[in-house]
Amino acid sequence: MEVFKEFTFDSAHWLPNVPAGHKCGRMHGHTYRVRLSVTGAVDPDTGFVIDFGDLKAAVKPLIDQLDHQVLNDWIDNPTCENLALWFASKTVGLSVIEVWETPTSGCRYVVPS
Repeated sequence: MEVFKEFTFDSAHWLPNVPAGHKCGRMHGHTYRVRLSVTGAVDPDTGFVIDFGDLKAAVKPLIDQLDHQVLNDWIDNPTCENLALWFASKTVGLSVIEVWETPTSGCRYVVPS
């Protein structure tokens, strides 16, 4: 069974490795959406794979760290893909991390098992 919880936060960034003149090389902001998934068996007593409250408690400090901040302060090249890898490096037990920079653009990282 796979369960997920979504989070949003607002942050600014620029991409230092894009070609000169690329619009993403300038400081700009996004409302990011992050979906974090956990895969596992349903506990017969609780009926949960994981309590959504426990997942929120584990991730909230990371969301708070990034919200209304400049992502370049935390991630050298803060692409959507590198942001997904950052969440994977900071959180144990996730199976899939999805990050949207815009409502129509994002990435999906399946954490190796």
